[in-house]
Amino acid sequence: MLEAIEELKTKLGEHGYLTDDNLASALYLAEKLEKPLLLEGPAGVGKTELAKAWSRLRNRRLIRLQCYEGLDESKALYEWNYQKQLLYIQIAALTEKGWETGRKQIFDQEFLLKRPMLTALTSVEPVVLLIDEIDKSDQEFESFLLEALSDWQVTIPELGTIHSVNRPYVVLTSNSTRELGDALRRRCLHFHIDYPELERELAIVELNAPDIDHKFACQLIEFVQNVRKQPLKKPPSVTESIDWVLSMQFLGGELTTDNVRATLSALLKYTKDRDLITEKLPFLLKP
Repeated sequence: MLEAIEELKTKLGEHGYLTDDNLASALYLAEKLEKPLLLEGPAGVGKTELAKAWSRLRNRRLIRLQCYEGLDESKALYEWNYQKQLLYIQIAALTEKGWETGRKQIFDQEFLLKRPMLTALTSVEPVVLLIDEIDKSDQEFESFLLEALSDWQVTIPELGTIHSVNRPYVVLTSNSTRELGDALRRRCLHFHIDYPELERELAIVELNAPDIDHKFACQLIEFVQNVRKQPLKKPPSVTESIDWVLSMQFLGGELTTDNVRATLSALLKYTKDRDLITEKLPFLLKP
């Protein structure tokens, strides 16, 4: 088992995602147990990217359901193609089929518009289903997910129960803006992804900026790690860390006050945060 986890970790790295043993273990178990993997943690630490890398690694199509407030079944599961249904009824009414025949046949899969959830469950080819930022949806939508994530099926009133053709790999991500329900958590394996330690963030940055000088990259990541320790409204994510490192590299490869001030907008997204770090630059840039 340890060899399989190490192999999975290595292959994820080959597909652009650097992880540690614990997260690789969680992903390995999600595959073997055929259970959804719930990833929680701050925004921008690589939760969504893990689903993308998993998709590339297993050569599965990625189907993404982006959650938001007010998301319901019609956006996540299916809708009826009302215009096509109406056209069919009109044609049936004008032919020998008649109204009754046309009315009975409009609730058929031919008239069904599949949304991400139903597409993933009915796909002939295995897929990875990413349910992104589940914490932005409401509790009613969570309840809707329970049948799909435990029994791998959904119920459509006009058609009955539809079972999955191939169980998808499922990743749910949450930025913890609200507490998720126990019923949803029970159906998932859980892992919390936090900001990476210095060595792993350095490796991630060097993967995305292969031409950067190693010593310079170390200086930049040490700076980012110190910035995260400050009382910020939004600490910089790994994605923002990469953007900032690339920005600093474009400006000549030197960690100076002027260069940091010129590039802080790539690292920090709130004016108050930039003002705070600007004031503390003499302290943060001490050798």
